[in-house]
Amino acid sequence: MKKSSWIYYIFFLTFGFFIGINLTKWFSQPTIPSGALDQIKQLIVTNYVDTVNVDQLNESAIEAMLGTLDPYSAYLPAITAQEADDDLQGRFDGIGVQFRMIDDTVTIIQPVSGGPSEKLGILAGDKIIMVDGENVAGVNMPTNEVMKRLKGKKGTTVQVEILRFGIAKPLKFSIVRDVIPTHSVDVDFMVDDKIGYIKLSKFSATTSKEIHSALQRLKKQGMEKLIFDLRGNGGGFLHEAIQVADEFLPDGKLIVYTEGLNRPRRDAFATRQGIFEDGKIAVLIDELSASASEIIAGALQDNDLGTIVGRRSFGKGLVQEQIRLTNRGSIRLTVARYHTPSGRVVQTPFTPGQGEHDLEEELIRRMTGDEWFSFDSVKLDTTQKFQTLAGRTVYGGGGIMPDVYVPYISDTNLIYINQLSSRGLVLRYSFNYSNGNRKTLLKTYPNVAIFKEKFEVSQTLLDELIAYGESHGLEPNRNSIKLYNERLRTLLKAYIARDLFGDSGYYPIALPFDEDFKKALEVLRK
Repeated sequence: MKKSSWIYYIFFLTFGFFIGINLTKWFSQPTIPSGALDQIKQLIVTNYVDTVNVDQLNESAIEAMLGTLDPYSAYLPAITAQEADDDLQGRFDGIGVQFRMIDDTVTIIQPVSGGPSEKLGILAGDKIIMVDGENVAGVNMPTNEVMKRLKGKKGTTVQVEILRFGIAKPLKFSIVRDVIPTHSVDVDFMVDDKIGYIKLSKFSATTSKEIHSALQRLKKQGMEKLIFDLRGNGGGFLHEAIQVADEFLPDGKLIVYTEGLNRPRRDAFATRQGIFEDGKIAVLIDELSASASEIIAGALQDNDLGTIVGRRSFGKGLVQEQIRLTNRGSIRLTVARYHTPSGRVVQTPFTPGQGEHDLEEELIRRMTGDEWFSFDSVKLDTTQKFQTLAGRTVYGGGGIMPDVYVPYISDTNLIYINQLSSRGLVLRYSFNYSNGNRKTLLKTYPNVAIFKEKFEVSQTLLDELIAYGESHGLEPNRNSIKLYNERLRTLLKAYIARDLFGDSGYYPIALPFDEDFKKALEVLRK
């Protein structure tokens, strides 16, 4: 694939990625120092030519100070701090729906099971057009603005109007908001009789419990080996990463240690009988796996208890404490570095004061330097050599290097297929198809297993997808369609399954064409 095509990939994921890569703790309100800063602020207030916003002055000063440090120390205004809080705590108050903006309209993908929307009969495929009398459809409203209108304190009410396929007039609902749980385990299922698969998207306050439950379910189904997918997982709570690692490491094994100028060394060991200490495990990582994900990968690699598969992880080895301020905002302050059991610091080198721009540049450097496409192009810091328990050499200085490297496919014929997906064309077409045929599809294919076995993407359906892409400005590449016909059909089938059954429908169908997944299967089956 042309490397330029991956620029879409970088910038599509960068924003969400850098929100997730903080290892956090929660502390009480700090003492804000006085001195020259307060004097300057007072001089501005009493002498400036126009009226000034004192709160804005304070926030600007905080942002400027933190901006001279590392890329992860940051100021979070009150609203942002609360949203980050909710995400990591694994819950928020709202109406309980998963939605996407499709054709500039809020389209419900799935109501949360047991949530207020499901209880009122709101369905997948419904389109929200009004919220509390305000039009939210066809007005280019950002997703975060839609969420602000739907979220709210438990017990409060929001009025919504919904368009439903096959019903001419909008339906009106009065929804009482409630606590909505969020999940960090996207999906878990058995690949075959012995191999299980778990996809983890983040490390929130509920992650270790979710992982424990997923491992229990899979072991009851006969799991002896596990593919643990941490690709795109930007991190989260440090203590949750330790608890998850403890499921795989025997008692007494070192998981990670942290240390900083003002923070003495603290070691974290496996302390209990984990649920999967005797099983074989392959961990999938990529260039967006960071922080807590790297703790898991590093602990298993250094203790020679798992095989790491994929591409070099991002390299986020700094620990933040999230500190509440008197204005209800927060600062995330880097207080320590974390080290893998062998002593590695996986932090990617950065330029102080450059912030997230420096991190984006790192991803671009890896792409343009061929690292995503060739192992020989990976620039390891060979001066930082460490030894695993079994005596294997591993390197520090920027991310976790996998034991089994898997490059991206560089075939230019894949560009058209990838653009169909990255532009959201497969998603939108599949949803329109699923929504228009939902009752018939669910009657014919009532569960994932039957859908996977019996549903086939017809030539007519494939031609309609290609025509849909062309109508949205993507010219068909007939050579690509011919060479990767089965892959394209499988992609469309997987998206339709996601529309009908959620992620539990998507992954079992899509993964067999995933190069990292195939390599992990090969490793575990040897």
